[in-house]
Amino acid sequence: METIRCFGTGDALYEAYHDEEWGRPVADTPDEHALFERIALEGAQAGLSWITILRKREGYREAFHRFAPAKVAELTPDDVDRLLTNPGIVRNRAKIEATIGNARALLAMHEAGERLADLIVAHAPEPRGHAPLTFADVPAQTPESLALSKALKKRGFRFVGPTTMYAAMQAIGTVDDHIQGCFLAR
Repeated sequence: METIRCFGTGDALYEAYHDEEWGRPVADTPDEHALFERIALEGAQAGLSWITILRKREGYREAFHRFAPAKVAELTPDDVDRLLTNPGIVRNRAKIEATIGNARALLAMHEAGERLADLIVAHAPEPRGHAPLTFADVPAQTPESLALSKALKKRGFRFVGPTTMYAAMQAIGTVDDHIQGCFLAR
């Protein structure tokens, strides 16, 4: 029997991402590096296809110290210049600087006693009663993703617009947008 997926069929990397990661809650460490990685990668994806970022994910992990926020926050302007020559990532100064700035913003949240996971959960929408019929039934953003975007921007995050935050919410299982017919749809 053929496995039916929402997306990714035909590309082994994309299939694995769909089957094993997308829409699943993120088990994280106290420094929240896994959530930080998802936010950083979704920001890097802005204006590009997700498969582009997925194919560069290991390059990002190497370039950004496996998304350890404290290490990323220490990157300097010289590091930014070096990263702009790294073909393993999207070489966009604004996105690179945003990743570094977002690491600093995350550390500031932690110093203030806040956690990124709690902020995301506080902006989670009510679960749907059924899986969307098609991707046309899936919003690009929601009032909750807009509120999360504003909350993150208030804390100094960049490249966290409402569409990007909705994509992050999908990726980490805050919302379940597996469409009807997908073997993972609930």
